[in-house]
Amino acid sequence: MGTSFDTVAERYIAIWNETDPARRRTEIADVWAADARYVDPLSIAEGREAIDTMIAAVQDRFPGMTFRLAGPVDGHHDQVRFTWELGPDGVEAPIVGFDVAVVDGNGQVSQVLGWLDRVPGA
Repeated sequence: MGTSFDTVAERYIAIWNETDPARRRTEIADVWAADARYVDPLSIAEGREAIDTMIAAVQDRFPGMTFRLAGPVDGHHDQVRFTWELGPDGVEAPIVGFDVAVVDGNGQVSQVLGWLDRVPGA
């Protein structure tokens, strides 16, 4: 894989935090494959436009919160796994998840499988 596992995870998280729609779409086009797929317990998004729409909806639902990596990034072959948090800066995050991203031969994310490990009220 031409891109480091850390870089893939960092760029992925940065996209979730990008609130400027034009910049976010530019980053999605660079990081995500055109036919990429995202799946977690709450949603499925197929293609860059659907992924952008999903990220915008999450930002609208959780204003003032940011995503951050929580722990080391690990990977092998074309797969990278990492834990992330979503919450206000400077306090314990109320939402924690775990993702596995698959990277294609061009170094772009082709699929993400996500889990929600901690969700308020769950």
